[in-house]
Amino acid sequence: MNNEHLILNANPIVAFLGKPAEEFSKADIIDYIVKNDIRMVNFMYPAGDGRLKTLNFVINDLCYLDTILTCGERVDGSSLFSFIQAGSSDLYVLPRYRTAFLDPFAEIPTVALLCSFFDKDGHPLESSPEHTLRKAADAFREVTGMDFQAMGELEYYVISDDQGVFPAQDQRGYHESAPYAKANEFRTRCMHYIAQTGGQIKYGHSEVGNFSLNGKNYEQNEIEFLPVAVEQAADQLMIAKWMIRNLGYKLGYDVTFAPKITTGKAGSGLHIHMRIMKDGRNQMLADGVLSESARKMIAGMMDVAPAITAFGNKNPTSYFRLVPHQEAPTNVCWGDRNRSVLVRVPLGWAADGNMAALANPQDQSLTSQPSPLTSEKQTVEMRSPDGSADLYQLLAGLCVACRHGFEMENALEVADRTYVNVNIHAAEHADRLATLAQLPDSCVASADCLERQRKVFEEHGVFSPAMIDGIITQLRAFDDATLRKNIEKYPEEVQKLVSRYFHCG
Repeated sequence: MNNEHLILNANPIVAFLGKPAEEFSKADIIDYIVKNDIRMVNFMYPAGDGRLKTLNFVINDLCYLDTILTCGERVDGSSLFSFIQAGSSDLYVLPRYRTAFLDPFAEIPTVALLCSFFDKDGHPLESSPEHTLRKAADAFREVTGMDFQAMGELEYYVISDDQGVFPAQDQRGYHESAPYAKANEFRTRCMHYIAQTGGQIKYGHSEVGNFSLNGKNYEQNEIEFLPVAVEQAADQLMIAKWMIRNLGYKLGYDVTFAPKITTGKAGSGLHIHMRIMKDGRNQMLADGVLSESARKMIAGMMDVAPAITAFGNKNPTSYFRLVPHQEAPTNVCWGDRNRSVLVRVPLGWAADGNMAALANPQDQSLTSQPSPLTSEKQTVEMRSPDGSADLYQLLAGLCVACRHGFEMENALEVADRTYVNVNIHAAEHADRLATLAQLPDSCVASADCLERQRKVFEEHGVFSPAMIDGIITQLRAFDDATLRKNIEKYPEEVQKLVSRYFHCG
């Protein structure tokens, strides 16, 4: 990549080194630390609770810096993951150089790096989050000959003191501007910091949810990313959540990614968009319509969709969002531009016509230029996950599901059978609705679905049996098989549940 492509890169390490993060070496990291008077290095890694953990190093010796970047450090795995026993708990954490970023919150100049886990023999830890995702991406490539890319729509609520001025219309906050939307500046600062870590952001905006409660203002926001390699997508989302929470803490805001915030208000999802690439080109469309490969990957998701909730909907409040007759899906089906389905094919740019020229008739240069290759933008969107998800498990599960579609003999038949182009909740379509499978309604039900379909996720050695066992045990421990039915008509009980899982994921 030529340096000219890095001119607008927000990551100061990329700008200083003059090379993309994917090419960072140990020598590059040392060079940046030495020449920019960096005094601290942080290792960060995801644990079993889905949050980033941090190990601090003070840097006052070049040899020691080289040692930690080469050899990593030991950590207590039993304190990080429930599936590791205390008697054999030592793990290594080794930094991935491409993830290096300058910590914008640290008073002492600090470089942070995400890490991978290794066992006592120096092998990647089979059940670690990031290695599971890597195995999923490798298996997809081996089976299909294509690369799997993803990006997330990160929804969250910002909670601040209600000043009682310029009140927004309840549940009408979608794309609202200031002063009716109060958290726009906070969101743009979050986007700025996330971009400095290497996050590839598509856009940000206020979302539907907004309301006042007990003297507090609740505003829903969204930051959406651009499609990147699936491993990079998980890293970006993980760092973004860490950034948003930290900036909220610095400014005195509370922030939550919880799937349900209170009764009668919009919940927060974590929609995941996916596309498949070959030789740098998007394979989702063929002759302006959804390609056979795209329909196969959708079929795979349709087949194992109930089990995907075990990775993407990790606590009981998730299933207070996944209820019928709302925008969150409950039925296993897919469709074009239809928000009542589980997998949506968003509006693409396959139409003929030069829209830029029509919008700007004064710019004659637009009429003489061919339209850009906008088909590269086409994705499909899984709408069931939420902020409780384990990001690496979720993206690995989706990658497996899409690969599974290429391995199903009846994939195209499944895709045809589960396609809907109507509002599936309308009374006149009740017969069609009755033919569709339903998503689980509890953590316990999700665990049961994963148990039945675990073979798909364990194939090609992607998910280790220990990880699947751990997920099932974790979900069943919630003992929520009838919880939604028992308390959904009792707002105070629902609110207690929401409070318990307010800072999930």
